[in-house]
Amino acid sequence: MSYLFPNYQRKKLELIKGSKNTLIDQTGKRYLDFTSGIGVMNLGYNDPELNQVLLEQSSLLWHTPNLYENDLQEQVAEKLANGKDYVSYFCNSGAEANEAAIKLARKATGKSKIITFTNSFHGRTYGAMSATGQDSIHAGFEPLVPDFIYLPFNELEPVKMEIDQQTAAVMLELIQGEGGVLPADVSWIQAVQSLCKEHGALLIIDEIQTGIGRTGTFYAYEQYQIEPDIFTLAKGLGNGIPVGAMLGKRSLANFFGPGSHGSTFGGNKLAMSVACKVVERINQPAFLQDAQKKSGQLFSGLNQIAEKSKMITGIRGKGLMIGIELADQHTLSVVLEQLEVEGLLALKAGQTVLRLLPPLTITEKEIDQGLVIIEKVLNNLESQIGFSEKGE
Repeated sequence: MSYLFPNYQRKKLELIKGSKNTLIDQTGKRYLDFTSGIGVMNLGYNDPELNQVLLEQSSLLWHTPNLYENDLQEQVAEKLANGKDYVSYFCNSGAEANEAAIKLARKATGKSKIITFTNSFHGRTYGAMSATGQDSIHAGFEPLVPDFIYLPFNELEPVKMEIDQQTAAVMLELIQGEGGVLPADVSWIQAVQSLCKEHGALLIIDEIQTGIGRTGTFYAYEQYQIEPDIFTLAKGLGNGIPVGAMLGKRSLANFFGPGSHGSTFGGNKLAMSVACKVVERINQPAFLQDAQKKSGQLFSGLNQIAEKSKMITGIRGKGLMIGIELADQHTLSVVLEQLEVEGLLALKAGQTVLRLLPPLTITEKEIDQGLVIIEKVLNNLESQIGFSEKGE
């Protein structure tokens, strides 16, 4: 009998120890991790430098309320601004960061209508859930927060028809992670930004999963040659320590004055000490170039597998955020189970996509090991199922 709500579909294994890019379960079995804890552990597990930073801060103070100055918050905020004129609000998760973004957009514009996109995922709190364009996430929780409009992703005409002077913001992911690892088109994003400017709406970019080096640049928006009005971060920012951030252009700062928003634990000293070191290490040209190189290796290997596999219909993504589209949705759970048996942890996205989010510290040798396992599992299943033609 469990004393927990059954809201998670948990696997039987329990992960009890980790080192670098490997996890160990309760039986002692080792797994090569291609999940990063759902895009969180960008610097891998049991990192000595991060452990030391956390240990040193824990011996000073774990927590002070946001009634007092917090120099660690200032340090992280400056690093996250990355040379641009952004200010930060710190919280504890991606959903909280998106809630803050929604509140700021409505307060700053005096409008309530927010355009988001089908298959998006922005979190499970009420505002973030209402922004999410998935009926399955909404089911049983209506009525939702009003004035969210869901439009087709990567299609410009519906945005042109819907955006107007009553629109507070357009909110989107540059790669829809939970929706199937679907990258936004560069021309579409740039056109959406132009429409926002034309109609006095704010552009909110959800970088919860794509930020902190995941796509090969520190922020994914850098690859789209845009500057969002607001963007949100979490996951990789704390490398496992709960932390989120909402950044907005300095011109929006006064709309979040005293009493407008807050968090008891947001920006606590433990989280800030780790986040400061994470950002310092990842936002380096050599580190990001290395991540891009490893991305090329992984994409190349997967494409070679796809050429010979009848089970794969497409591979997409950016950096070390990769989706493998499978021809048959019924095989995805089997593929995940067999990868686990072979010692590789991976994820699903949407109904048919095998999602890979390895730590940015993954080695070339480990990438090759992962590719061997993926090819083995797909080949075995293909022979069992008996695909006659690709995509059938």
